[in-house]
This record gives sequence, structure tokens and C-alpha cells, in this order.
Amino acid sequence: MDMATHRLVKVCVVGAGMSGLAAARELRREGLAVTVMEQRGDVGGQWLYDPRTDGGDPLGAAAPVKVHSSVYASVRLISPRECMGFSDFQFVPRPGRDARRFPGHREVLRYLRDFCAAFGLADAVRINIRVVRVAMAPREAGGGGPGCSDVKWLVRSVRLDPGRGEEGWPTEEVFDAVVVANGHYSQPRLPSIEGMEVWPRRQLHSHSYRVPDPFRGEAVVVVGCGESGLDVATELCGVAKEVHLVAKSVEDATTPSPMMSKLLANHAGIRLHPPVDRLREDGTVAFANGSVAVADTVIYCTGYTYSIPFLDTAGLVTVDGSRVGPLYEHTFPPSLAPSLSFVGVPMRVFAPWFFEAQARWAALALSGRAALPPEEEMLRAVREDYRAREAAGVPAYHTHAIPRRRPQCTALHADACTDGDSPSSSAARTARSC
Repeated sequence: MDMATHRLVKVCVVGAGMSGLAAARELRREGLAVTVMEQRGDVGGQWLYDPRTDGGDPLGAAAPVKVHSSVYASVRLISPRECMGFSDFQFVPRPGRDARRFPGHREVLRYLRDFCAAFGLADAVRINIRVVRVAMAPREAGGGGPGCSDVKWLVRSVRLDPGRGEEGWPTEEVFDAVVVANGHYSQPRLPSIEGMEVWPRRQLHSHSYRVPDPFRGEAVVVVGCGESGLDVATELCGVAKEVHLVAKSVEDATTPSPMMSKLLANHAGIRLHPPVDRLREDGTVAFANGSVAVADTVIYCTGYTYSIPFLDTAGLVTVDGSRVGPLYEHTFPPSLAPSLSFVGVPMRVFAPWFFEAQARWAALALSGRAALPPEEEMLRAVREDYRAREAAGVPAYHTHAIPRRRPQCTALHADACTDGDSPSSSAARTARSC
């Protein structure tokens, strides 16, 4: 697409979380007309805490989930606020607010609201608007193939009534470009464990966990030792009768890491187990080493999958849960660049800075001030990245994890968690202080 001869005017950004706000700010800086569509009642994305859960589907097996946020009540950053600010709008303590270096989720939300106000983005954001379909608009007569300058996007949306849970009539608008920034920490990734479908007691994903009180006096099995698994297990120690924490492998359970050993030493109520072998119909949980626990609840802290149910590109971009692709540098689909871009897909990044860089790149490409490589060159780069990751033994669900040359502390939050897990609070922060 030659942006020098075809200046895009109208750009739709899907989502008003951290990545969507970053995109809106950078697009406006390039003089583009921006409309941000946000399905919830305020900006903030995952950081907008919602006490509700998918009560009828606590495993989150249906897609898409009804409740977007996966943040639980105790979530705090595990990296200092210095790592969480945009380059020109630092996350500094403000009078009368949570001034801790590792603040809670409410302070992060306040920061994002401050960012929105400081750069005058509120008038671009339409709240309580759910995007239900994004597809290429019918081409004009004589139009070329995908990626040509005549590509436009038909965006269908509905207005939500939060009080009644009702949707209005669909509205369709045509945009010159779309930036997908809907996050990827809402749709649970569930393990495949024998007996899950017949186990008679409560099962849920950490997406539906908010506070520990509902598990008072229970024996709970927590599957997963990522940040959220550690947090949930630690919180449950104060109310549950028993807490069984399931490691990723037999080796991890037999020889715990220093971090895990420290956590177990500080929380004697947590029992570490190897992976679950199966769930039995009598309500017991059998582990890989032959041990068995009687449990009331199993909580799966097993991360999230990519879900973009509204996107229809006729197969040019696929979303299989583990990856979105092909994406050049995790941002542009080669055959549709730059009219379609993605901000916020990568994992294991300094989220504000990385998303800001992605957004700036997309904005420059759309304004014609930055040129992208030819389509075939971008496709070749994506294929080479896939091959290199496969050769290194990187699982497909880490396709969008950005490798580091050396260990760094990472700002963990719902839009860009370090381990493909959900937001984390004080337990993980204490165990792996950076």
C-alpha cells in the first residue's frame, strides 16, 4: 500500500486498554482521525477491575467469554512503577493515591485514565460499544488484490446497555484502517486432563477467580505455578483447609526452584505436587507420582489463548489460540499492511514501552512517513522466525514471546504478562523481586 499517494484518514482502534490508548495517541500525533471502540464502560482494559465472573461458565470454555477482565482483587505489580510508564508520561506517585513502588491494579487504572486525559483522547473513545465484525469492505470496481491501496474495512458494532445486559441494533462504518488492540488475557487456556468432564466437584479457571472467601474450609487444587498460580495458592492459605499446588513437571515438584522453595518455606499450608494424572469421579485428584488428594475445587491457572472473534480476513490472518499470524514483527500482516495492524500481541515485554513503539510504527506507516518492506520479504521474515523458534524448541503458544539477551524484571499485567499467565500480586512479587 503506497501511503504517499493514498493518505488514510479514518482509523478504528478496537480496545481502550493500555495498547489501544497507546495506538490512539500515536495515530493522532500523525494527524489521523481516530475512533476507539471499547466494549466496557471506561478505559483501562484488563486494569478495569470487574467483580463479576462468567458464573455460568467458570472454566471459560465458551468463546468468547462474557466477562473481559481477569484481574482479581489483590493484584499488584511485580515490577516497579518505573517500568510501567509511557516514555513521555511516567508512572509517578500522586498525592492522596497509592504511592507504593509496586502499586495495586486501581492505581494502574488511574494512571491510564490520567494518560487518556493528558493527551485528550477521551473524545475519541466510544464506550459500551462492542465490535462484532471487522472485514474488508467490498472493493471498488477495478480494485486489486489484498494489500492494494483500495483496501478499506467494514466495522460492525453494537451499543451495549450495561444495566440491562442488552445490545442495540448493529451499526456499520467504513474505515481506512483498523488497529486491533483487544488484549489477550481473557479467553482461558485449559489443560487436557483425563476426567475433567466427569469430575463431580467445582472446577474453574483463574479468569473467574476474584477473592479467596468462597473457598473457605475447602481442599483446593491449584494447577499451575505461574504468577497467578502462586498468588491464588498463597491467598487460599488463609481460608482453605488444604492447598495443593501442581507443578509443571515431576522434576519441578521434586527439586523446587529457589523461588518456589522460598514460597513453600513461608507458607507451610501449601503442598507441592507433580502434574495431575487424572480427575476421578469420586472427587479425588490423582497425581503423576501416584499420590492422591481429596479436593472440593480445582482452579486452573494455566494462562490464556489469543481470541479475536470479530476479525474476518478471509483466511489472510489466522488466530489459532497459540498465535496470530502471519504477523511481521508481531505487528503487521504482510498481505494487509499497513491498513491492518496489531498492537499488544507480544508477551514478555515492557508493555507500555513496547506497545508505544508498535503504535508509533503503525501510525508512521499509515501516514506514509515510514515504509514497510515488500510483502514477500515480510512473509519470509515471519517464516524464518517460526523456523528458528521451532528449532529452539519454543512451543507454539510462545510464538509472540519476545526473547531477551539477559534477564530483566518485567512489568507483569494483564495486557502483557511475562509467562502467558494472568495478572499477579504480592506473592509472586515477593518471591521473584527484581
